Amino acid sequence: MSTPTNSTKELYEQFVIPTYGRFDLRFARGQGTEVWDEEGKRYLDFGAGIAVTSIGHCHPRVVAAMQKQIATLVHTSNLYYTRPQGELAARLVRLVGHPGKVFFCNSGAEANEALFKLARKFGNESVPPAPKHTVGEMVSAAPSRHTILTMLGSFHGRTLAGIAATGQEKVKKGFEPMVEGFAHVPFNDGPALLAAVQEPGVAAVLIEPVQGESGVNPADAKFLTLARELCDRHGLLLMFDEVQCGLGRTGEWCGWRAIAPEVMPDAISWAKGIAGGFPLGAIWVSDRAVRLKDGATAKLCDLLGPGSHGTTFGGTPLVCAGANEVLAVIEDEGMLANARSLGPHAKAAIEGIGSPLIKEVRGVGLMIGFELVADFEKRVSVPAGRAPSLFMVDQLHAAGLLTIPAGTHAIRWLPPLNVTRAEIDEAAGILRGVFDQW
Repeated sequence: MSTPTNSTKELYEQFVIPTYGRFDLRFARGQGTEVWDEEGKRYLDFGAGIAVTSIGHCHPRVVAAMQKQIATLVHTSNLYYTRPQGELAARLVRLVGHPGKVFFCNSGAEANEALFKLARKFGNESVPPAPKHTVGEMVSAAPSRHTILTMLGSFHGRTLAGIAATGQEKVKKGFEPMVEGFAHVPFNDGPALLAAVQEPGVAAVLIEPVQGESGVNPADAKFLTLARELCDRHGLLLMFDEVQCGLGRTGEWCGWRAIAPEVMPDAISWAKGIAGGFPLGAIWVSDRAVRLKDGATAKLCDLLGPGSHGTTFGGTPLVCAGANEVLAVIEDEGMLANARSLGPHAKAAIEGIGSPLIKEVRGVGLMIGFELVADFEKRVSVPAGRAPSLFMVDQLHAAGLLTIPAGTHAIRWLPPLNVTRAEIDEAAGILRGVFDQW
């Protein structure tokens, strides 16, 4: 078959299903915090593939580790044991700092699907705490629980269950009826959560410690602490979706620890930055004891036993070797401290622009969002039908800075965790230049 002569954009228009409204950029290569398009124009990458290239593009240690592994063993399936997967699981359990086990998959959506199944399994097979039973009621007759409470403004993936779990109506349109078993609670609203956990049939609470897709909105420490207390009181699972905020993004291995370090969830989902650009997702599940309806006791991390869940590609030797090296680089090169140090500097740099078009800057570590004023499109000539966030990102692209839109009015900065102060200052200078033109 001959090589197509069409342009890259033409190939997409002719052969790729249009699930994305793509920006008119065609990238060819990357190194560190920089990428270059097919015409050779250089961009400072503060999107990092939506928080994925956590140590930048083509880090030499990861390149070497992947080259070695691809020449050794790429795939065997999960019918067998392979050393890189076992080592990565052990590393992740160590980073959480609490006994448990890990399941590997390919993406954040798949990781959250595994959490959904864990919650269903737990709700259907575990014994609800007293006083959910009347005197003399048989334990085996206890009602099943399967509802998962999620937050308004959340994002949990594009699968059918993922969009049902997501607390944003825009992702649900056209895919009705929704998968049953999810209910939404206002984010950071303690009284609303208190009322919701008392509804019959609730099995778990799922929270993003920092909501990303809706504009970088951190949870309150009191809200996370309350969620843990309520789950303990009512016999529910507390699960954290750390697909975007986990594994260093907030300056901590576990994103919630930058907000409420004393809280410990029962399960966590990860993806994005876990492997620096290679497709990998994972969940960690605690070893807490669970009393089952048949009278037995099991560990929560063992509930998804043989035949209950699976994956063909999750946790291959190739991708696990890469992820092990990515996490080792973050550790060895002090990138958590870098995120903790430079996150406040980045926020201050945006605030220092002093533009009346910026309503608010918020974030944790190197997960930062700034929100445009509500009437931005009235103050600036935004093309009809173009959201202010997309218009702003267009302007930044033209000036050589990659950022990520969130909703209609927010823009995210998600630079690699090894970004430098000079690069942050360069990005702030580009941002200032765009605002100055108005």
